[in-house]
Amino acid sequence: MTFFTRKLNLGTYFLLFFVVPLLCQDAEIFPPGKVKRAIETKKIEKSIRIDGMLNEEEWKNTPANSSFLQIEPNQGELANQQTFLRVLYNKQYLYFGIFASDSLGKKAIRATDFKRDFNFNSHDLVALAFDGFNDNRNAMALTMNAYGVQRDLLSFDDLYYDSDWDGLWRVRTIRTDSGWYAEVAVPWQTLRYPKLTDSIQQWGFNMIRVRRATNETSAFSPFPRSFSALRMAYAGLLTNLKPPPPKSNIRVQPYVLGALDRYSPEIKDKKQQSLKLGGELKWAINPNSVLDVTLNTDFAQADVDRQINNITRFSILFPERRQFFLENASLFGVGGGPSPDFSGGFMRIQPFFSRRIGLDDNGNPIPIDMGSRYVYRSLKRNAGVMAIQQRGFNGEDPTRFFIGRFSENLGEQHRIGGLVALKEGQNGIHATSMLDGFFRMGQSHSLNTMLVNTTNSNGEKSGFAGYAQYFYATNQLKFWWTQSIVNKSFNPELGFVSRTDVIGSTPGVNIYYRGKHLPFKKVIRAFEPGLNIEIYHQASTGKLIERQVNLWPLFFNLQNGGFIGYGTYFAYQNLTEPFEPLGVRIQTGTYNYQRNQIFLSSDPSKMLNIFSDFSWGNYFDGKLSSLDLTMQFAPIPHFSLLGRVNRNIVKKLGENGTSETIDLFSVEGRFAINPRLQLVGFYQQNAENKLKNYNIRISWEYRPLSFIYLVLNKRGFERLDGINQNEQHAILKLSYLRQL
Repeated sequence: MTFFTRKLNLGTYFLLFFVVPLLCQDAEIFPPGKVKRAIETKKIEKSIRIDGMLNEEEWKNTPANSSFLQIEPNQGELANQQTFLRVLYNKQYLYFGIFASDSLGKKAIRATDFKRDFNFNSHDLVALAFDGFNDNRNAMALTMNAYGVQRDLLSFDDLYYDSDWDGLWRVRTIRTDSGWYAEVAVPWQTLRYPKLTDSIQQWGFNMIRVRRATNETSAFSPFPRSFSALRMAYAGLLTNLKPPPPKSNIRVQPYVLGALDRYSPEIKDKKQQSLKLGGELKWAINPNSVLDVTLNTDFAQADVDRQINNITRFSILFPERRQFFLENASLFGVGGGPSPDFSGGFMRIQPFFSRRIGLDDNGNPIPIDMGSRYVYRSLKRNAGVMAIQQRGFNGEDPTRFFIGRFSENLGEQHRIGGLVALKEGQNGIHATSMLDGFFRMGQSHSLNTMLVNTTNSNGEKSGFAGYAQYFYATNQLKFWWTQSIVNKSFNPELGFVSRTDVIGSTPGVNIYYRGKHLPFKKVIRAFEPGLNIEIYHQASTGKLIERQVNLWPLFFNLQNGGFIGYGTYFAYQNLTEPFEPLGVRIQTGTYNYQRNQIFLSSDPSKMLNIFSDFSWGNYFDGKLSSLDLTMQFAPIPHFSLLGRVNRNIVKKLGENGTSETIDLFSVEGRFAINPRLQLVGFYQQNAENKLKNYNIRISWEYRPLSFIYLVLNKRGFERLDGINQNEQHAILKLSYLRQL
């Protein structure tokens, strides 16, 4: 019996002795209630002043709805700190008046920064979720913390999220010795609902509150804790609504930008000055259809990429950060990959990835002349088309992109669809076509599938990729099995894949135990061991090229929101070509080794919080110790300082027996007068390539979604010819949003 087989048997024993008994337990995935909890809205004629005080007579004369129930830690019990909700509306706005009572008052409130779309785990917050079409699939979520900072997103099937969608709405908050108040005004134009003449409507609706001092989550309408509040089948109702008929809603946002650029080594001119005009138009044609148009598109205010030292054989997916492409990313950017909790396996297949447009392989911007996007969503189907023209250089013709997406909803839980992505450029026409399906068999079972084909008019051989990903999730466990394939000729020119020429099999299970035998319950909330297995064969030959058993015998979620865990993994690597992690060349051959890992996170909402990921052990033919340490100091929400160090120590690794230490440092500071006026600075230094980057940005939201930006940026990267390139930019940008 081989070393690896013995370790694989350990995983089998783990499944038998831990998972099987749990499968016999009550899964506690209760069905959605047949009688839904409801909150009645009240129509008013006057307008409400949004100041967080809730002192108008209209608020005082409206009964509050309370009796929120816990989701965490004790599902189904009354919340320990009650929340009170009132809802009003007039011809212009839907209003929410919220009081989050707290026995400790201001002392209990936690917030680490004023960043829009803030970290959900670091703040006291309340969140509103709407399902205006009552289809139990589409949701709009508006979230606010106790300081009035906003976070909003769109959700589809509680599976895909447009987390960077920015809606037009207002909120003001007040903190008192008895809790905190939030007053919200949502324009009807921001919301999506059917056109029903002279009819009273009721919408799917839920609200949650998170109190970080005790890490308690409560909800207006309860749902199993293994789901989110955006599983709209569990939502309550917002009743007695009579909104105005939906009308065309047009948002125009022009901008003017001045820039001073410097390049070293010299590219074109050493210094360049430029003045740029452009803008975007968003036309909500009806409740189902939205058209976006962009001209001379600019992303100067977008956050910069963070460098990463990759020690795996998987390609790294850098996130999209540009606003135009972030909206409706969940419709066009469908794909398979790991979930936020890393379940599902590490293989990722995404047929279309928007960073293929307007950026080169090093992340450098390529000007976009114009673009448009049309999206249609309804109870039965979703569809979208996008057309972009990327500017040509040195006499080359522009590059044109077209993406089309369609999906049909089947019943209440299933969906099938397809996507076509085309690129027309100097190398001919590249085409990617995809068919996909999502099937939810009850609340706990789901299956996500996809088939992808790539072709090119220059005679390149067509390629194929696909996957099927099954999940079973309850309050006690999450089990998954992902089967994927990417053949050798697959060309992800318009998308992203972690690896090519590979067949992947990645089963796994996470266990969630909160039973009576759990020790130190005042400190530990749950014991969550896990196991996942990654097996990869070469698609072209059938040879086994990688096999890894990842075992987490100890993992504890803590009552304060932190966690601690220990894992070990046993790897078999068959390198069919040289591999160069951290710039160290490792020759072809087979390697067996074991590594260990410790995760540690303190309470992320505290003034000082720490995250540490430390791994050590053998690595191919040498040894590797890796430390990823992040520390945030946020004494007040107006100021936060975050530092990160990534250190890799290699010993006797690779063909030259390399021993060295490679460090990657970064520091990020944020100073905010209020949620609308902020200064953000970021600095990063990489010892591997001796490059230093910084980005300093002042942003002022002088009116809702209208901004003035001052950006100072220095970026270093290694060009394809091996030369280190440095760029410096000073940018002043003014944008103005007008809603018609």
